Amino acid sequence: MDDRPDTRTPLLIGLVANEPSGDLLGAALARAIRAQCPDVRFVGVAGPRMREVGCETLFDMERLSVMGLAEVLAHLPELLGLRRRLLEHFIANPPAVFIGVDAPDFNLGLERRLRERGIKTVHLVSPTVWAWRAGRVKSIRCAVDRMLCIFPFEQDFLRRHGVPATYVGHPLADEIPLEVDRAEARAALGLPGDAPIIALLPGSRAGEMRRLAAPFIATARCCLEARPELHFVVPLVNARLRTLFEAELQRLDPNLPITLVDGHGREAIAAAEAVLTASGTATLETLLLKRPMVVTYRLHPLTYHVVKWLKLVKVPYVAMANLLAGRALAPEFLQDDCRPECLAPALLAYLDDPERVATIRNEYERIHRELRCDAAASAARAVLELIGDSAPSSRSITRTGNEHATSHHAR
Repeated sequence: MDDRPDTRTPLLIGLVANEPSGDLLGAALARAIRAQCPDVRFVGVAGPRMREVGCETLFDMERLSVMGLAEVLAHLPELLGLRRRLLEHFIANPPAVFIGVDAPDFNLGLERRLRERGIKTVHLVSPTVWAWRAGRVKSIRCAVDRMLCIFPFEQDFLRRHGVPATYVGHPLADEIPLEVDRAEARAALGLPGDAPIIALLPGSRAGEMRRLAAPFIATARCCLEARPELHFVVPLVNARLRTLFEAELQRLDPNLPITLVDGHGREAIAAAEAVLTASGTATLETLLLKRPMVVTYRLHPLTYHVVKWLKLVKVPYVAMANLLAGRALAPEFLQDDCRPECLAPALLAYLDDPERVATIRNEYERIHRELRCDAAASAARAVLELIGDSAPSSRSITRTGNEHATSHHAR
């Protein structure tokens, strides 16, 4: 037996996420990589979930959390400066692999420059090139050694365009149980057990909150006038967004029967009969929690007119829940249609139509089962296979992982 101490340098992996949904995905991936390869160190840009699993962050993730053409232009000098600092850091401290989580406009440029310097690169969550700005697939080919896809239709599309892609499933589909208890969620949040509840999810970015808080509050008031027994719950991902929402609530309607909670978005959705949500990852979470939803969004006017004028969007729906279903199970109200006289009737319609709600629930359950692929473990195996011999015991890790995958899909 060799009693000498293990002096191996930990496997270094660069990991950058830019927003709360990416933080969630990055944390799941980091946890799964560590389970297969314990001797690993993650450095990059991390939110609270990633930091909880030991990711070291070089600066606050919120500094990168900007969406929309006009908004990005306003923050462009800072964003370019932060990307330059990350590039310099990883060139000076080369990781075995760099993983960009979502945020393609930021991460793909960083990945391309690192790949040019011989650093292997992975991107988790395919950009929606199948939906808009299809020309980006050329830059993706130059930027990544492996694209990890979380939706099944993405792998074939990317491979047809010469991008090495692997479908891994969606971590949220694995993490969220097939059945959730509404009464338990209400108790956890201190919500009334007998009142019908509508969850309001006005976004996870400051810009979204500034554009959506007022119409969401006005919609709640319209719903309440029709159904006085209603109660509302608003999960807020951080203190900044809570301050913004509270200011609008105090200005517009301080007497609404509304409960604000810090975080706990899933519990808020699970507690509700219906959900009003900004378009984004929340529509997928609402699908996985089997709750009927109304989806809305407002872009900065300049961004919206550029997108519309150039006809950049190539899909019939903006909500991933509708794209996965292949039909508009969730009504969508965008831009000028994001107003209470549109949103409130659509929400209230769910409360009086249990048959429709049951149909939606059954379809959402079917999709949930299709997306359950042990995604984080599958993604971790793909990353470690790409790293190859630079990962400690990578051959045994990969072999064990593949055996697990075989048994998982055989069940």
